[in-house]
Formats: sequence, structure tokens, C-alpha cells
Amino acid sequence: MPVDDTDERLDRAFAALADPVRRALVARLSRGEATVNELAEPFSITKQAISRHIQVLETAGLITRSRDGQRRPCHLDPAALEALTSWIDTYRLEVERRHRRLDAVLEEMEDR
Repeated sequence: MPVDDTDERLDRAFAALADPVRRALVARLSRGEATVNELAEPFSITKQAISRHIQVLETAGLITRSRDGQRRPCHLDPAALEALTSWIDTYRLEVERRHRRLDAVLEEMEDR
């Protein structure tokens, strides 16, 4: 089966989110923009390591960076997260339908 652009973007995004530091960075950015220095504050790793994590998130399309004078704040891309949520919801809804059918069968068996 050929892999299309959407699959590649999903792969990059989920791979980026596999790391706990990057998930924490995404969580922080969900509250608003932040610079590398601000993002690095709670971690006991170097700013260079934080920069590498930011680069992975940026390559995955989960965050963007802008320029504000000397500041280069990072921003979460809500559309990228929505794409991940939409993909997950597709499968979550199918699983929920299956569970409802199973519940109905089990309830019918109990009534007998």
C-alpha cells in the first residue's frame, strides 16, 4: 500500500510526540507562545537539547516559529493537532460502535 503525504505527516507527528520532553513542550505551548529559554526553564537538559526537540516538533508540523525583534517565539499549530485528533477519532468511534454492539449482545444473553 503506498504511503501518501497525510500518512507521512501523521508518522512524523506521532513520532515527535513519542518523546516525553516533546509532549511537555507541546503542553506548555498549548497555554501560549514561548521562547526556547522559556521552554527550557523547567527541564534539567541543555538549551541545545531543547532546541533539537523544538526542531523535531517543527519538522513534524506541530509548532511554528516567528520573529518578534530579537525574540523567536514558538507557537503550537492547532490545525496539526486537530488532524491527529481527527485521525484518532475515526478509530475511536469505530471501536465504540463495536463495544455498543457487544454490550447489546451481552444484555440480550442476560435477558434469556
